[in-house]
Amino acid sequence: MPEIRPIARWVLIAAFLAAGVLHVVAPGPFLDITPAWVPFAPVVIALTGLAELAGAVGLMIPRLRRAAGMGLALYAACVFPANIQHAISDLGLAEPVLGWAYHGPRLLFQPVIVWWALWVGEVIDWPFRQADQAA
Repeated sequence: MPEIRPIARWVLIAAFLAAGVLHVVAPGPFLDITPAWVPFAPVVIALTGLAELAGAVGLMIPRLRRAAGMGLALYAACVFPANIQHAISDLGLAEPVLGWAYHGPRLLFQPVIVWWALWVGEVIDWPFRQADQAA
């Protein structure tokens, strides 16, 4: 059975590459969900896209993997207010576009993304332990 961490790493790399490209080439939907208090929102959206791309590439390079994992975990925590804003804005509509079936899991999954980035970045092993460390 193949080790799961490399597979999980490539899944996360693909997700962040896709998100990064979208932030850069099609920022409109991201601008719509950015909280009003964020200054220079178009620049921030472009920079977040570049951060996602850099983090994804960093996960591919063993010597940068740990830093990329920490950076992507921090990034996922920092964009959580935009996810909350998106849910509030959408669910506040008379006819929500996405509804709770989308927003509920998305909000609950954000801590998993933080953990995932740390785990595939080899910052943490929790809850998995290497066989040679158990004892």
